[in-house]
Amino acid sequence: MKRTLYPKLLAGYLMYGLIGFVIIAVFTYQITFHFLTRREAASLYREAALISTNYAQNYFNQSITPEELQEQLSTLSAYLSGQIWIMNTRGAILLNTSGELGAEETIADFDVTDFGNNYYQIGNFYHHFSTETISVFSPITVNYKVLGYVIIHKPIGSLVSLANSLIHISYETLALLFIAAFIVLVLFTYLVYIPIRKITRGAEAYASGNFETKIDVHSNDEIGYLAASLNYMANELKTLEEDQRKFVSNVSHDFRSPLTSIKGYVEAILDGTIPAEMQEKYLNIILFETERLNKLTQSLLELNKFGSHGMMLDIAHFDINHTIKTTVQTFEGICTQKRISFNLILTGEQLFVSADMSKIQQVLYNLIDNAIKFSHADSTITIETTEKNEKVFLSVKDNGIGIPSDCIKKIWDRFYKTDLSRGKDKKGTGLGLSIVKEIIQAHGENIDCISTEGVGTEFIFTLSLAKKNN
Repeated sequence: MKRTLYPKLLAGYLMYGLIGFVIIAVFTYQITFHFLTRREAASLYREAALISTNYAQNYFNQSITPEELQEQLSTLSAYLSGQIWIMNTRGAILLNTSGELGAEETIADFDVTDFGNNYYQIGNFYHHFSTETISVFSPITVNYKVLGYVIIHKPIGSLVSLANSLIHISYETLALLFIAAFIVLVLFTYLVYIPIRKITRGAEAYASGNFETKIDVHSNDEIGYLAASLNYMANELKTLEEDQRKFVSNVSHDFRSPLTSIKGYVEAILDGTIPAEMQEKYLNIILFETERLNKLTQSLLELNKFGSHGMMLDIAHFDINHTIKTTVQTFEGICTQKRISFNLILTGEQLFVSADMSKIQQVLYNLIDNAIKFSHADSTITIETTEKNEKVFLSVKDNGIGIPSDCIKKIWDRFYKTDLSRGKDKKGTGLGLSIVKEIIQAHGENIDCISTEGVGTEFIFTLSLAKKNN
């Protein structure tokens, strides 16, 4: 196999890990950093608003000295790990917790509209800082007039460190998921892939005609059921192949024997080996063999019709007891010769069934004919009908040579003859029971055989009981 499923599974597994890494490295980090930034900005804005309300307004009202405000804001600045500025609207820094009091500095480019709709921005704040900071502002309003701004600056390095710590947790989680996925891949390999590979190899062997291969998969799931089905199919195909060989062999044998006889006798008549006064005898033998070939051909055509197009049934209601009696009468001559009698055990005077009358007559004829062939002289053939659960059970039982137990399942095969029957059944084609089974199955009924070697054989089949209101 040049292309297998497993490399695709491995590629998918590695792709899963790579995509997970890219998602965490790019998207998850950005989402985490923006979340931390917004949260930190909101926290600093609350502090800036409190300073603006509680301290900066007092500063502009001169109710608190710059020294006192510097001292209070320095403590808060240390707590926030940032710088707190008090600026006027022109950008002059009036108070800086990181510088000396009174050392004013002006941000020339400062414009509060640069913040846009946000109350914070990230950058170096007009090139004032050498590293990126998050700057949050809150206006200082006195008598409804903006006199300045409280601005809190905090380096984003702490946010980057926190984001990296959270990303490390994400990477660890991804690693655990990757390991879990690997365990699932290993389980999938042993529970699914390897059995599928065995099934595939077995199917390839079957496709090449090697039905000896067995698929060694025994799991109690759909894969195990598929393997068992394929093993069963291979066994059936193997059996079918053997049956086909036997079928061809039997057909060849059954056709070759009469053809050889016909050819030999005709040549003997033509070259004068057989004198004229004995030709009639051998012509009768030729006629007998010809009729045998004709019977064999007709049986094969009938079986082929059953198998390819199904069987057309003319379902009707008829008295099966009367049909049995009529069929038995056709064997009166041969039964007299072999001193065989019939014992009819029939339910009621009349027993109506729903079936194809001509086909059931053929079934009865074949079963009775077999019973006569394999019965001993001075024996009895019992035919019985029994009504039970809307079904009629018909039994044809003889006291003949019986069938070996290992041959009972094979008697329905075409051309099959047991070793015991070959010596007695000179005229048989080995197709009678095959035709019987095809007819019974076409009716949706069942037929069974019970036999003991040296004791006798009984065939039992069912028919549907005709409804009384019809």
